[in-house]
Amino acid sequence: QVQLVQSGGGLVQAGGSLRLSCASSESTFSSYHMGWFRQAPGKEREFVAAITSSGRTTYYTDSVKGRFTVSRDNAKNTGYLQMNSLKPEDTAVYYCAAIRVRTAIPAQRASGYDYWGQGAQVTVSS
Repeated sequence: QVQLVQSGGGLVQAGGSLRLSCASSESTFSSYHMGWFRQAPGKEREFVAAITSSGRTTYYTDSVKGRFTVSRDNAKNTGYLQMNSLKPEDTAVYYCAAIRVRTAIPAQRASGYDYWGQGAQVTVSS
């Protein structure tokens, strides 16, 4: 059973930055694609970003392109989501997710992941 432990998040003013971390218990972390999702109150969980197991390819939802950067350090079994130029509409609980590689491209839907972090609140004030 893969465990994902998140850290980071918090309260920041609009235009500020935050970095989320997601540490995996899995020693073969490099065999897993990673995704990041968020869920605002009263809304469905939505895709934010994903990164292939090797870290070579990344994917973003349109609303965060140019502001968020997803990365990973397989030697540390950890993934990251750097969030810059934050906006109030980015306020949500953010989740990291992982799935053992089955396809070349990581999923952009929540059902495409088997393991989830506990979530981290990100609140952006205007």
